[in-house]
Amino acid sequence: MRVLMLSWEYPPVVVGGLARHVHALARHLVRDGHEVVVLCRHVAGTDAETHPKTDRVVEGVRIIRVAEDPMHVTFERDLVAWTLAMGHAMIRAGIELLRGWQPDVVHAHDWLVTHPAIALAESARVPLVGTIHATEAGRHSGWLSHPLNQQVHSVEWWLANRVDALITCSQAMRREVAHLFEVSAEDITVIHNGIEERGWQVPEDEIRQAREAHSPGGAPLLLYFGRLEWEKGVQDLLAALPAIRKRHPGTRLVVAGKGRHLEELVEQARRLRLMRAVDFAGHLSDRDLRAALAAADAVVLPSRYEPFGIVALEAAAAKAPLVASTAGGLGELVVDGETGLAFSPGDVGAITSAVDTVLADAEAAERRACAAQSRLAADFDWVRIAAATAEVYRRARVREPEDLGRPKIATGNAFEP
Repeated sequence: MRVLMLSWEYPPVVVGGLARHVHALARHLVRDGHEVVVLCRHVAGTDAETHPKTDRVVEGVRIIRVAEDPMHVTFERDLVAWTLAMGHAMIRAGIELLRGWQPDVVHAHDWLVTHPAIALAESARVPLVGTIHATEAGRHSGWLSHPLNQQVHSVEWWLANRVDALITCSQAMRREVAHLFEVSAEDITVIHNGIEERGWQVPEDEIRQAREAHSPGGAPLLLYFGRLEWEKGVQDLLAALPAIRKRHPGTRLVVAGKGRHLEELVEQARRLRLMRAVDFAGHLSDRDLRAALAAADAVVLPSRYEPFGIVALEAAAAKAPLVASTAGGLGELVVDGETGLAFSPGDVGAITSAVDTVLADAEAAERRACAAQSRLAADFDWVRIAAATAEVYRRARVREPEDLGRPKIATGNAFEP
C-alpha cells in the first residue's frame, strides 16, 4: 500500500513519544513492502530561509519536511495559530506531492495535523485513518476551562468524528476517546505502542560512568525521564523524596527531560531543600539515557495522566526496576508485583512505599525487571504492530461526506456525568 502519514514530530524533531511511534511504524511498514511518505516539519523557530523544505529518503521512508511560514508566531505563545500555519505549509507540500503520487490511505497522528490530513485525504479521495495519542481533557484532568483547552478539544473531536478508521494506543484511551468525542468504542481499534529491544544493552564502563556522574557516593539512584508537564506527576515524586531519603539516606534523583513545568519543579525542590539531591539533567541523548537507565536502582513514572507510557517499555528494555502509577495505559503495561510495582496516581505515600520496597530488596526488583523485559517480544513487537496497522488501512473505506458542527464543551468536568 501507499501510505501518507502526517505528524508534527519525527526524528530528529522529537517532543515526546509520538516521534518514536511514527518513526518505528513508518520503518516497519516499509520493511513489509509498503511505500510510506511522512509529511512533517523542521524544528520550531526556523523559517524557509534557515530550513527550507526538504524531500529525502531515510531508512526507506520518504520524509518531506515543511518550512515555517514567514508569519511571526511561536508554538509557546500562539499554539493554535502556529498549528494552523504548520498545517497550511503541509497542505501546500501535500498538494505538490499529489500531482505525481497517489496514496491509498492518509494517516493522521494527533490533533495538530487534523486540518492538513482532512484536506489531503479529501483531495486524494482516499480513506483517512487517525490515531489519537492523548486528549486535551485528559491532560487537564477533565477540565476545559480556558479557550485554548476548548479549541484543542474541538479539533480532537473533529478528527475523531471525521476519520474513516480510528486507532488508540490503549484500552484506557479507547474508553476515554469514546466518552469524550461521542464515538462508538466498537469502532475504535486498539494497537499498543511498541519497543525495539536491540541496542538497549550498555557496556559496563558506560554504566559505571553514569553511576559516578549521578550518584558519586554510591547512594541509591532513582530516575525519571520524560516530558516535564504537570500531568507527568514529577511533583508527586519530589514530594515523596524526603521520606524516601529518610528511609534510604543519600538517595538521589535524576530528572531527565524538558517541559513547561521545569521552573515549578526546580522551585519545589528548593522549597523541600532537595537541590543537592536532585539532578535536573535536561534532555539526555539516547546513549546517555540508556546508560542512566542501566545505572538506576529504580525508574519512577508518577504520571497522573498517561495514554500509553512508552517510557515504561524503554525501562523494561533496559531491564531497569520500574515503579509506575496506574494512570491510563501504564495500568495495562505494568503488572503490579510481577513486572514492576504500581501505585494510584497522585498518592505520595504509595510512591514512597513502592520505592522503599524496590530499594530494600534488589533481588526481587531484578526479578520483576527481567519479567518485564521478557514480555516485550510477545506483546509489544513492532512487526506485529505494523501488521495490525496495515490491516486497519486495508479495512478502511471512504465514508459519505458529512458536514459537522461544533461540539458542545462540558461546562464542568468532562469525565463526570
